[in-house]
Amino acid sequence: MGFRMFVAWLLVVPAALSAQDPAAPRVTVRDVAVVTGRIDRVDPFSRSLVLRTAEGPAHNLYVGPELKIFNELRPGDSVTVRITESVVVALRPNAKTTVVEDKTAAANKGAGGAAADVLQQLKATVTVESVDAATGMITYKGADNRSVMRMVSDRRLIEGLKRGDTIEVTYTRERAIALTKNP
Repeated sequence: MGFRMFVAWLLVVPAALSAQDPAAPRVTVRDVAVVTGRIDRVDPFSRSLVLRTAEGPAHNLYVGPELKIFNELRPGDSVTVRITESVVVALRPNAKTTVVEDKTAAANKGAGGAAADVLQQLKATVTVESVDAATGMITYKGADNRSVMRMVSDRRLIEGLKRGDTIEVTYTRERAIALTKNP
């Protein structure tokens, strides 16, 4: 995924901001996809399934052990799966800008060596060039020195940011968090 696409994903995600400390990381979690379809294949060893939608595309999904319904699923079952992503935006004064770094392997090591279920984790540090809160536009530069302009869907994400601020953005896409069997 290119740098522009990565930061675009991050900036369109709504943010929950801390009112007490403007420098506190801004964190948001949202549904990336809610997919409904029929199961083509269930792999109990890897706790994954292949789900085919009505439009035809197949989706390979990992289902964590906390979703007990996985053990009841069979090919042909109709299910709805919800997948989430989270974004953390943190001010990093005087930090060096970076290119997009893939941190998926490190994220999957988890706390205390426990395995995590992160499908993708990307991190980049960028410098804010301009912010227009009225229109919801932000312009920023990463280590590749390209200026990128984006519109954000939730203006609270850019609230308080100004030219010269350096922000670290971490995007994480995780496993399925909800799975329901349809009648």
